[in-house]
Amino acid sequence: MNSPASLRTAEPTPSLRLSTGIAGLDNILGGGLTPQRVYLVEGSPGAGKTTLGLQFLLDGAAKGEHGLYITLSETSDELRAVAASHGWSIEALTLFELASDMALDIDAQQSVFHPSEVELGETTRNVMAEVDRVKPVRVVFDSLSEMRLLAQNALRYRRQILALKQFFAARNCTVLLLDDKTSQADQHLHSIAHGVISLEQIAKEFGKERRRVNILKMRGIRFRGGYHDYTLDTGGITMYPRLVAAEHMLDFTPEVRSTGSTGLDKLLGGGLVSGTNTLIVGPSGIGKTTLTARCLLSALGRGEAASFYLFDEGLGTFFARSLALGMDLRPFVDNGQLRIHHIDPAELSPGEFAQMLRDAVEQHGVSFLAIDSLNAYLQAMPGEQYLTLQMHELLSYLNQQGVTTLLVLGQHGLIGEVRSDVDLSYLSDTTVLLRFFESSGRLRRAITVIKSRTASHALTIHELQLGRDGVRVGEPLEGFEGVLSGLPSYHGSTPMMASIPHAGA
Repeated sequence: MNSPASLRTAEPTPSLRLSTGIAGLDNILGGGLTPQRVYLVEGSPGAGKTTLGLQFLLDGAAKGEHGLYITLSETSDELRAVAASHGWSIEALTLFELASDMALDIDAQQSVFHPSEVELGETTRNVMAEVDRVKPVRVVFDSLSEMRLLAQNALRYRRQILALKQFFAARNCTVLLLDDKTSQADQHLHSIAHGVISLEQIAKEFGKERRRVNILKMRGIRFRGGYHDYTLDTGGITMYPRLVAAEHMLDFTPEVRSTGSTGLDKLLGGGLVSGTNTLIVGPSGIGKTTLTARCLLSALGRGEAASFYLFDEGLGTFFARSLALGMDLRPFVDNGQLRIHHIDPAELSPGEFAQMLRDAVEQHGVSFLAIDSLNAYLQAMPGEQYLTLQMHELLSYLNQQGVTTLLVLGQHGLIGEVRSDVDLSYLSDTTVLLRFFESSGRLRRAITVIKSRTASHALTIHELQLGRDGVRVGEPLEGFEGVLSGLPSYHGSTPMMASIPHAGA
């Protein structure tokens, strides 16, 4: 056999990058993998290692690069079935199946698989012979757990992996070694590999499982650390790089835009400002969604592209209630100016949701965006602290893109003491507070702006009415005390607004 040195045809070119076949993963890696290196892809069964390996090889095949898939754990038929489930053809790839019928023969096991007969084992020799025959540019080795069992001890296993690494390096191959993590983390293997990509699958008590990727190590390149969500579906793996707002700075001129309600504009100090976010807080049934829809309709009337992310309410109910309040949104949906997304938080990861918002802004030119509500979005997050961090990046990104953002946050309780699942008021540029109160035996609504970073807003409390005429804001309730607590006492002569027909009445 020729020595590795005699087979080296060219010096490696580490300055170049090799695409993984997954755009999101290339983004996380800052452009892709350094070619002609050996990488470890580890993950529990079902995390998507095989799919990632196939995407890596198919990306190379599309560029005219030979790809070799070496399998010790799956048959060629199983690999073809996996590819077919994604709508792929792998005829351009070379499949080398070591888990053949011969492996089941007792005599064959003694001569082929027994590790003590040869230094690297017949399995390793077979792999080397196939690589020399195919001369691939990209190689996927599936899986190391089988090699670990064949080696029988850690020292022999490490020597086999080192021999394979040197062998592949001599032939300028870029290699993905797949490991199913059925044993404890192999730190020796981590030290040998040029980079380590860890795939995780997290089962939830209810709803869809969550998958995420973490780059544990990558020599010589800068990459985006931390966890990044990904999905495994028909068509392969889609990864969603963690959003970093500082990477998406954009110059724009802030503009004050009307909400469509004169009274609300006065409360806000002129209206909503582009490049800011407004948090609408209040108990259930107070009119948060209706107020958001009023602002949305005004933006659509100016010709802005808008997206509405509806977590709580069904689309049919949302359209019917808006129409009853004199706000017909369907024509804007029909002409494509408005996109309404009904979101199931049990089926959506935070990273995928963040990518949806980015696509809306960067691909569809959306300049008005509403999320209703953050309570349901919180259920998709593993904890309150992560929601705060995620929303900080999301809101910073949207503000930097010049988007006008409305956020709805429901509170528990109707009157008296109310509370929220999470306090995001410090992240908002403007906070609008809604409250119920009782007057003369009638249940009424109060509205006030408690914070604005961009305008001199009114510090008064006003009555709010919702009906067929839309949104009405009354005069300041200067004679009331305790409206914000929900238990007011009346000490003045400010008249209440005349009742208007309620939607659906």
